[in-house]
Amino acid sequence: MMGSALFFSPAAVAEDVKAPADFVALASVDPSVIQEIRYATPHNFVGTPVDGYVQPVCILTRPAALALHRVQQKLLRTGYSLKVYDCYRPQRAVDNFVRWAQDLDDQRMKGEFYPDEDKTDLFTDGYIAAQSGHSRGSTMDLTVVRLPAVGTRPYVPGEPLVPCYADRAARFPDNSIDMGTGFDCFDTLANTLDPRITGAPLANRLRLKKAMEAAGFTNLPVEWWHYTLDNEPYPSTYFDFPVTRASLS
Repeated sequence: MMGSALFFSPAAVAEDVKAPADFVALASVDPSVIQEIRYATPHNFVGTPVDGYVQPVCILTRPAALALHRVQQKLLRTGYSLKVYDCYRPQRAVDNFVRWAQDLDDQRMKGEFYPDEDKTDLFTDGYIAAQSGHSRGSTMDLTVVRLPAVGTRPYVPGEPLVPCYADRAARFPDNSIDMGTGFDCFDTLANTLDPRITGAPLANRLRLKKAMEAAGFTNLPVEWWHYTLDNEPYPSTYFDFPVTRASLS
């Protein structure tokens, strides 16, 4: 979440109910990419489904989806697959994050997602902000899964939480290869090249980084999972249509 929470200069926010014609469901371009859209579920740092996530579907601009398809085709040949945690994110979801961050009494997911971070510091430390690159439609959060993919169980609200930086065997089960932390870990260990990350987790992060960069994406250094298409078609426009297939043309 950190990278998508960096501060942006004022830009247009499009409040259309429908997406522009060049937004697509990733599954219509490449159905083989695994999708686990966390903000449509309660398993995220807020602890509830997030505003605007009507369906657990990855929506992207067509150029971003096509570039991701190229990455996937190369990974499939090596026995791996991409898995997306988040894609296009409406402005109303970002607004939900801001309200949550201001509610200091709501700490229900601290044990997993920000165990060492004081919630009062989420804005100053850059984890939460008023706009997100995801709202432009060409940014995604993702990982790599070894095939055949092992199924994952749903999170049960109220279950005991384990820190996102714990050993992979102790963290909430995820079929991702070991990246050293879980997704949306509000900790500097999630920095892509944090020097404390070595061995297989570092190699896995670099595997993803190399594959994504070869297709024209750039990683946000503070989040190993966060990538943006270099030539994104809407570099200054932040959309607010809901995440649902009904938003697409």
